[in-house]
Amino acid sequence: MTHTRFTKLAESLPATVPFVGPEAQERASGTAFQARIGANENAFGPSPRALLAMAESLKDIWMYGESENHDLRAALAAHHGCGPEHIMVGEGIDGLLGYLVRLMIEPGDAVVTSDGAYPTFNYHVAGFGGVLHKLPYRDDHEDLPALLKKARKTGAKLVYFANPDNPMATWHRGADVLKALEGLPEGCLLVLDEAYIEFAPEGTAAPIEINDPRVIRMRTFSKAYGLAGARVGYALGAAPLILAFNKIRNHFGMNRTSQIGALAALQDQDYLAQTRRNVSAARAQIAEIAAANGLVSLPSAANFVAIDCGQDGAFAKAVLDGLIKRGLFVRMPFVAPQNRCIRVSCGTEADLAAFAAALPDALAEARAP
Repeated sequence: MTHTRFTKLAESLPATVPFVGPEAQERASGTAFQARIGANENAFGPSPRALLAMAESLKDIWMYGESENHDLRAALAAHHGCGPEHIMVGEGIDGLLGYLVRLMIEPGDAVVTSDGAYPTFNYHVAGFGGVLHKLPYRDDHEDLPALLKKARKTGAKLVYFANPDNPMATWHRGADVLKALEGLPEGCLLVLDEAYIEFAPEGTAAPIEINDPRVIRMRTFSKAYGLAGARVGYALGAAPLILAFNKIRNHFGMNRTSQIGALAALQDQDYLAQTRRNVSAARAQIAEIAAANGLVSLPSAANFVAIDCGQDGAFAKAVLDGLIKRGLFVRMPFVAPQNRCIRVSCGTEADLAAFAAALPDALAEARAP
C-alpha cells in the first residue's frame, strides 16, 4: 500500500495554525458573533474609491493578476520616494514573511524574536527548520537592544521586530530604532514589521535609508487601508534583496481585483486620514470603557488596545471567555506577563456599545468564586 511521504521536518511539526479564526469559533459554538473586534481588522472599511475600482474590475477576473504588480509597485515607489526595484508586493505580510524565511533560513539557522510576538513569523521559521530564540518583553515593549544582543550571541540570520507591536500596541521612536541598528551583527537582517505604522505617532517610522542592506520593512493594506480580505502587503528594502524574491515567490499569487483595489486605496489619502481619526476616537472610547470598569488600558499606536485585566493570564482568559460567550470576538496575548491583558480591536459605535454592555458581566463572572 502506498502512503504519503512527508519530509522529516514536516513530520516533526505539530498540526497547528497560528490563529483560530472567528468563523471557526462561530462554527464550533453554533452562534454568530455580535461584534468582531479581535483580529485587528479595520471595521471602518476601505475607501469607497477602492470598492468601486474592485467592483468594476470583476468583469476581467477571468485574467490572472499582473505578475510584476507593476502599477501598484510604481505607485508605492512614488508614495515612498524610491524606485520600484525597492518594493516587492505579496500576499499580505504573512505571505512575504514566508517568502523571506524561504530565502534566508535553512535547517539549523538561528532566528531571534520576542516571546509572544507575532506567531505567524515563528510558524514560517519552524516550517523551514530554523531555530527560534525568544526573549521576553521589557515593560510591555519589544526589547530591541536585547534582541540584537541575542543575535550576536547566536549568529542569527534574522531578527523580527514589530513597531508598533502586536499584541501590545506599544511602540518605539524611529530614531531609537535607527540608533539600535548599530548593534546589528554582520550578516544579520532586521525584519521590521510596520503593519500598524499608519496609526502611530509622528516619528515612529524609522528614518532608514531605502538602500540600507541591514533592514527589510513590511507594510500592509490590511489595517489602515481596510483590505484585510484582499491580502495585499509589500516589502521595502535594498534592491538586491527585494529582487531575490523573484527567485522563489508565486508570480501569479496576487489576485487581480486585490491589486486594483490596493492601488485605488493608496490614491485616496483623504479617506486614510478619516480612518485615522475614526481609529483615534475608538481607542479613546475603549480606554474609557476599560476605566469605567476599573481596568487600565495601555497606550496604543495601533488600531487596537491592550487592556490590563489586573490579575494573571488565567483571569484574563476567564474575562475573554465571558466576552466570547456574550457574542464578542476578542483575543489576548499568548505569553506571560502580557497575557494579563485582553486585546480589543477598534470598532464601530455599535461594536463598542456591545463591548461596553458585555464587559461588566464578563468581569463579574470571572471574579466569582
